[in-house]
Amino acid sequence: MKMWTGGTPVADAPTKAAKVKAKAKPAAKPAAGAKGRPGGGGGSRTPLWLRIVGWCTVAGLLLTAIGACAIALTFWMYARDLDHDAKLAHLDSLADYHPKQVTKILDANDRRIGEIFGSEGRRTVISYAELTKKSPIVVDAFVAAEDNRFWTHDGIDYTGMVRAFVANLRSGHAKEGASTITQQVVKNFLLTPEKTFKRKIQEIILARRLEHALSKEDIMTLYLNQIYFGANRYGVEEAALYYFGKHASDLDAGEASMLAAMPKEPEVLAHALEDKKNPEKAKDRQIYVLNQLVELGKLSRADAQKFIDAPIHVVEHPFPELGSAPEWVDLAKDQLVKQLIAADTEDGSAEDKTKRADERLETMGAQVRTTLDPGLQAMAQKALQQGLRNIDKKHGAGRSIKELKGDKPQLEIAKLAKQLPAGGPAAKDVYDAVVTAVRDDGLDVDLGHWEATLALTGDDEARYNPPDADGKTKSASDRFKVGSVVEVMTMPDASGKHVVRFAPGPEGAVVIIEVKTRKVRAIVGGYSSKIGDFDRATRAHRQPGSTFKPIIYGAAIERTMKDIADPQWAANPDNRADMFTAGRVMNDAPQVSLKWRPKNFEGDGFVGPIRLRVALAKSLNEISFQILEKLQPQGVIEFARRMGIKDAPLPPNESIGLGADEVAPIEMVNTIATLAAGGTYAPPRFVDAIDGRELAQTGVVENAIDPKVAFVVLDMMRSVIEEGTGAAALSLKIPVVGKTGTSNGPKDCWFIGLTPDYAIGVWTGYDDSRILRGEQGATTALPIWIDIVKQMKLPAKTFKRPDGLVDVTIDKATGLLAPDDAAKGTTMTELYIKGTEPTETASGSGDTTDENLSEKAYGD
Repeated sequence: MKMWTGGTPVADAPTKAAKVKAKAKPAAKPAAGAKGRPGGGGGSRTPLWLRIVGWCTVAGLLLTAIGACAIALTFWMYARDLDHDAKLAHLDSLADYHPKQVTKILDANDRRIGEIFGSEGRRTVISYAELTKKSPIVVDAFVAAEDNRFWTHDGIDYTGMVRAFVANLRSGHAKEGASTITQQVVKNFLLTPEKTFKRKIQEIILARRLEHALSKEDIMTLYLNQIYFGANRYGVEEAALYYFGKHASDLDAGEASMLAAMPKEPEVLAHALEDKKNPEKAKDRQIYVLNQLVELGKLSRADAQKFIDAPIHVVEHPFPELGSAPEWVDLAKDQLVKQLIAADTEDGSAEDKTKRADERLETMGAQVRTTLDPGLQAMAQKALQQGLRNIDKKHGAGRSIKELKGDKPQLEIAKLAKQLPAGGPAAKDVYDAVVTAVRDDGLDVDLGHWEATLALTGDDEARYNPPDADGKTKSASDRFKVGSVVEVMTMPDASGKHVVRFAPGPEGAVVIIEVKTRKVRAIVGGYSSKIGDFDRATRAHRQPGSTFKPIIYGAAIERTMKDIADPQWAANPDNRADMFTAGRVMNDAPQVSLKWRPKNFEGDGFVGPIRLRVALAKSLNEISFQILEKLQPQGVIEFARRMGIKDAPLPPNESIGLGADEVAPIEMVNTIATLAAGGTYAPPRFVDAIDGRELAQTGVVENAIDPKVAFVVLDMMRSVIEEGTGAAALSLKIPVVGKTGTSNGPKDCWFIGLTPDYAIGVWTGYDDSRILRGEQGATTALPIWIDIVKQMKLPAKTFKRPDGLVDVTIDKATGLLAPDDAAKGTTMTELYIKGTEPTETASGSGDTTDENLSEKAYGD
């Protein structure tokens, strides 16, 4: 029997020896062309397809090795570039993370009223410990949304990269990303924004390095503080405050999931959250994150469903007081810059230190609690606006100043044409214009064959056409007719058309200072203050007019107190005629010794002999000049500096007697507050605390003037209210003292009033120093002041009287001691510093003697 083995036939059952011999014998060379072998024939050679697979495998391994070497070389080269690229940030920069942050400006009740931030937007940094002190849900939500293997990978999620690659191949476009949170940190902090192969490789290298350099908690902290959430908000803490009105550590799972969903499409989702009519997109993303939390075991299905079913509640006004007091942003910034400059120990000029302070301010991220009382701020703003609207009405601001009929409008236009400059109206100058057409939204006007349009919109309308008690405003046709004459000034217009606006009405400023602490409780810098607007309360410098007179009178009374302390001076009884007291009589008449003759505000009239108390109450310029001549300007300036005028220039000339040297309202009010504080000066305080640390009083606190001098001047200012220019304040029915002020023109109108607790000052006037025709401090500033004090509802309190003062009954006409037989109504009780009271008795009621005539005092 034969067996077919695929080759030639062999005999059955060979012998054992034959078998052994057969094994030892070499195989015969196969014939050419045998089946299954090259050239044919049989045999056991490996099939071709297997050998092809083998060759491919070898080639693949070789290519893989080459590719691995190429990748390794690429990574090595790009890693080397990273180490030598000066343009790239390095890992050590992340260990000292100081990003630009928003500095929050708070009122005295810790409510945000303003913000200081740079071009990078608003960011508030929060530590990992602070973020997770109540619950890790915020961190869990971001891990679920962005990188669910964050806690286990070493910077790169290789599984995720493969999954994203496959998903993108299937979809035909970049559907999924595979960047870990670590990679996102690297991308945001260390690399340039371009999308290149090299940059991606560098991102992977740096991500692995970062995982070895920092802890997972540190990486997560960097990520959560850096990412963008739309609406110009950066970092999870600022986003939580903005969208939900709470700190990030207080967020629930639903809120945390919503924020965790936002970094993918921050602006889109920010708009979706703010648009209550179309919140579906935001809700879909929140649900995705909530489901991911369930998958990770960080949230139960029941709790997730609760948040899925609930609407997303975004706070409508996260910072309702923001922007309510824009003046305070600059005030707080100035305070911070001063502190940073003071703490700067580096070398450099004052300019260098200021520049460094500005740069450090951007990373400070401080919470600055100001001294602002929001209630007083609102009262002051409301009173100022109403007061300025009342002045507008009297002076025709935003209104018709006269009506022309018949052919008079054309005659007026012809007259205006003769007055108009050849090149047309000059910017910032005020011109009369005739209304030629009235439309619902504006007017057509003619400035003198120079036609223009005037829009009845914007801030001007809110001021010049305020709503009535029913909330209704007047229509254009109710306010203006063809032939109405209005005051206007030009406005720039890119279209080249002639556009004008109403000439601006007068402006104003209000300052409220707490006397004992010198904390500024309200600052209003204008009718409608906005961030970046000019703050007239702190930056405008205007003539104080007669509000400066308490300083002049105080200097005179102090001079007398010092004189009587000199034994040689006191030994000469004739010197008593030179004493300045509230009861001294001086002659209100022109003095030939003066280089120029001042006029009293009422005109050129003089009242003759008058007590200093009444002279201050009536604000008589001539008496102030007589005092100034005795003291000399330098003596008044030195006293004013001690009282509080530290910054304003005070040239040593006679104009100081009229209050003609310009002073900022804040400085003027704080100076007069020194009187209410018993003679103690302190700088005004705008900031209470920074990051919870209470600030000590900055600047020098000093006993500027004797308390007795301060009290006598206060008592004289009481007469300004009771019998002088401030009499309207009697309607308050509480003890107040104050002083009106009206500069030459008048261009500036003031009232500064005091109670034992507050110094309150009001200034009104035009920004361009136009004349407020027919006005005084008593008619413009005082009504605003009264309105503020009424709203404050202050208690009736009197000023504390120091020791060393005496009350003396004197004859009103002479200022001498009243005779025993004085007629009723001819005497009064006057206040003196002990030792300055009169020692002679009037010879008869109302008699004038040589001793009390001003000629005696100024005869030489």
